[in-house]
Amino acid sequence: MAKELELYIHIPFCVSKCRYCDFLSAPADEEERERYVESLCSRIRSCKEFAKDWHVSSIFVGGGTPSLLTGEQMGYIFRDIRETFRVDDMAEITVEMNPGTVSEEKLKAYREAGINRLSIGLQSANDQELKCLGRIHTYEMFVHSYQMARDCGFSNINVDLMSAIPFQTPESYEKTLRTVAELVPPPEHISAYSLIIEEGTPFYERYGEGKHAEELPAEEEEREMYVRTKEVLEEYGYIRYEISNYAKSGFACRHNLGYWNRTQYLGIGTGASSLIGNKRWREGEEPEILTEKEEMEEFMFLGLRKMEGVSETDFRNVFQKEMQEVYGLILQKMKEEGLMEQAGDNWRLTERGIDISNYVMSEFLF
Repeated sequence: MAKELELYIHIPFCVSKCRYCDFLSAPADEEERERYVESLCSRIRSCKEFAKDWHVSSIFVGGGTPSLLTGEQMGYIFRDIRETFRVDDMAEITVEMNPGTVSEEKLKAYREAGINRLSIGLQSANDQELKCLGRIHTYEMFVHSYQMARDCGFSNINVDLMSAIPFQTPESYEKTLRTVAELVPPPEHISAYSLIIEEGTPFYERYGEGKHAEELPAEEEEREMYVRTKEVLEEYGYIRYEISNYAKSGFACRHNLGYWNRTQYLGIGTGASSLIGNKRWREGEEPEILTEKEEMEEFMFLGLRKMEGVSETDFRNVFQKEMQEVYGLILQKMKEEGLMEQAGDNWRLTERGIDISNYVMSEFLF
């Protein structure tokens, strides 16, 4: 019987590098992009033997900015995916896009290729905040791209938002939340992440090691933004199903849920990661063999990102061991500290546990 597989396709190109971005991406000309797509398609076709044992439940094309690819290029990629892999009829197929990088013609071609979900990188509805981040678009450009996607038939759209941006206030952030939630029709999914200052980025040069702290929201302001995200989005009917992700009923991102549930996934493209069985690797690197303890750690700290938490039955089915036998003392400690609770078969974070989730998850590392 064929096993479930998720596919991740990496497109490492962008118009220009954002000031906070440490992803594997860079600007490239048309010729370079064309060469990359040819190489990518060849790599996809080389998976034919491997693909026999699997059925693909979701595909996610990430970057970079995948929407820089032409409709024809995206068509080639999906033609070769479908000729190589058994893709489920109801598979969720997502492409990341940035405002200002799509046309009606391109979006129609994406639909024809079978893409049924878009993830749009907005980050903020405030043009000054966008400029500060180094984004190439304005809010008006986002609205134009969003409405164009709706007109082309996309009925499952995620919008990425960001808090703790330099000079951002709780008020300006709340305005962004409400502006996006009040779009007509509203997005089916909203991802709301807090800015992380990553080494090797222009933001790290400016803000790393506490420099220019006065330009960043204070800790209590950042905390207020975090709390308001849940309160405001719940007002508009969004259900929080993972620490940073909110969806209308029935629109939780199946691909991302697969990561948190440790569904097997194959990454194709420069630097893409894969997890098959107990092997994890990045394209072009030797696989790392995970020990049972490392797999248990991942089961816990990835699964606890979900609001429903982790299931004792699932743990038993995967490891042929009881969760209590391995983690009983830690679970009890977390429960006594009010950071976790048991709901039937599941262990999940409490509201207080979500607030300090990094600490809670670190407790499950051996």
